[in-house]
Amino acid sequence: MKLSHALMSLAISAPLFASPVPPTPPPAATSLDEAFAKGKISFDARLRWESAEQSNLKDSDAYTLATRLGFTTAPLNGFQGMLEGENVVSLGDMNNYNAAGTNPGGAGHTAIGDPEGTDINQAWLSYGAADTLVKVGRQRINLQNTRFVGDGAWRQNMQTFDTASVAYTFDKTVDLYYGYVWRVSRAFFNKAPQPDFTGDSHFINASYSGLPYGKLSGYAYLLDFDNSAANSSNTYGASFAGSAKVNADFKLTYHAEYASQEDAGKNPLSYSADYYNLELGGAVKPFDFNIGYEVLGSDHGKKGFSTPLANLHPYNGWGDIFTATPAAGLRDLSFSIGAALPGGFPVKVVYHDYKSDYGSADYGSEWDAVITHKIDKNWTAFAQIAHYEAKAAPYFDTDKFYLSLSFSY
Repeated sequence: MKLSHALMSLAISAPLFASPVPPTPPPAATSLDEAFAKGKISFDARLRWESAEQSNLKDSDAYTLATRLGFTTAPLNGFQGMLEGENVVSLGDMNNYNAAGTNPGGAGHTAIGDPEGTDINQAWLSYGAADTLVKVGRQRINLQNTRFVGDGAWRQNMQTFDTASVAYTFDKTVDLYYGYVWRVSRAFFNKAPQPDFTGDSHFINASYSGLPYGKLSGYAYLLDFDNSAANSSNTYGASFAGSAKVNADFKLTYHAEYASQEDAGKNPLSYSADYYNLELGGAVKPFDFNIGYEVLGSDHGKKGFSTPLANLHPYNGWGDIFTATPAAGLRDLSFSIGAALPGGFPVKVVYHDYKSDYGSADYGSEWDAVITHKIDKNWTAFAQIAHYEAKAAPYFDTDKFYLSLSFSY
């Protein structure tokens, strides 16, 4: 699909998309029978057309439908359970796109990471008492801004975690979280060459929201994968994020974050790298703007700062060029402006300028645009476009277009 055609489609078509949301908690029960009788069924469906052009590969078009059907019991004496299945089916020819290397017929096409498959998305039991929640089983995890740990809900198959976790809230201002993770069910249905991660990993997160102008957070993500040693690492970091009302019409937003990373487990490389992120934004109705500078550092070009469990699509451009950090690292200077158009059509345009952290490589630039519309409480429409212009190999000019319609119940 040519970029001009995509722009025309964006102009004349209803935008299509919605992120799945957790079901509303059902009312408490007084017996096991009542726990099931008062339980809640949840259902999500997303129909999406994703088109991708990369100058050194064949064009790709993926027409996919993702569905999730779940059931959550009502709480009984603090206990609760959930079971959710998922399915992704291609409505077109699977040979017309490369599903992240999982379909041999798509070889030579631009990557679109949505293979077909069926799986258990969530299966957990929990116990909640006072300000503590213990949860064991396959579950969604989204920590902080999901830059390091998230459910990857952009892809048609969500990323979930086989985890034993405990969350504790103190005085409504202190939140503590610990999770022991033995399996990460990734977006590719455990298909070669993109298997699920297995091993022994630990997520530690703490935040304090009692400050007048923002939240202070600290974290440690200790990843040790048996079948992906190159992604094993220890990351320690802290962030401060918040907003301040300057006057009746203008609100300032800000985010500052630093993290350090080193190899862990059986990683074949010994390395260390740093991460920085600074953002400053503001809102004057109906407009908002943001400037950001994110650095995924490098150890002298040997290895770049790695984020294998992140919600990758929201970061470093919607063309998904840098889902794996280059060995020389990545510096991303970005600018965005958004507006709430009449009739409930928020739009946003973003510009990225990419360079290496080590050396002086110019990775190119990218323009992104998105428009959404919430049709009603169940239906949401969405369209997004990305145009990346490369400067040199191993990166190539890329255009992507996304059009989707989502239902959530």
